[in-house]
Amino acid sequence: MRGEPSCPKCGGRVRAPGLFADTWQCDVHGSVYPLQPVIPPSVEALSVVVARARVPVWMPWPLPVGWLFTGVAYAGDDRSGGRATAVACSGPGPLGGVGELLLVAEELGVGLGARFAGIDGPDPGPHMTVDTSPQAKVLAAGRPTPLWHVDDAPEDRAVFAGEARGLWLWAIVWPESTGLLMYDELILTDLRDAGQELELLPCGALSPRLLM
Repeated sequence: MRGEPSCPKCGGRVRAPGLFADTWQCDVHGSVYPLQPVIPPSVEALSVVVARARVPVWMPWPLPVGWLFTGVAYAGDDRSGGRATAVACSGPGPLGGVGELLLVAEELGVGLGARFAGIDGPDPGPHMTVDTSPQAKVLAAGRPTPLWHVDDAPEDRAVFAGEARGLWLWAIVWPESTGLLMYDELILTDLRDAGQELELLPCGALSPRLLM
């Protein structure tokens, strides 16, 4: 499952800092924070990402009934720290079948959320109509956080985005009907604040969504 870092925006190969550039470089997108290889979900893997993250690591906590943690990814390196994080969960969908939820926190311009959302990036702003009422709300680190529907995403998913702790928060769900989960005002915890509660996290198989 281990591989090499890749571009968070397109998944292409990246070149490590060297003689001619002091940042990771993608041939298409220039300077980027590299997406690190995804490994199978475990409390240990999650703890590593949490320790390196400079942005929130959002997780529905408590998890919806029957749901499991199914993977984590981050963009950044040892020098920059994690500038974008993605946490995957899966479980029973509101209308039956299996639902999947991917929560992404990132700095402006990183582009990881747009990649998973399947839209032109790097940020959701151009795809949101924020002068209307938000379509969903979550409680992120104790704060009511509005989320707007993100247009132009593929039909197999529903995408919502907003701001939490001054950074982008994306919620991407498969299939689209699982978007009903977002109307229940999920409680999101920044796992950097969770402490030993991480050890209680139920883990499932790695979500293929993180490998897109």
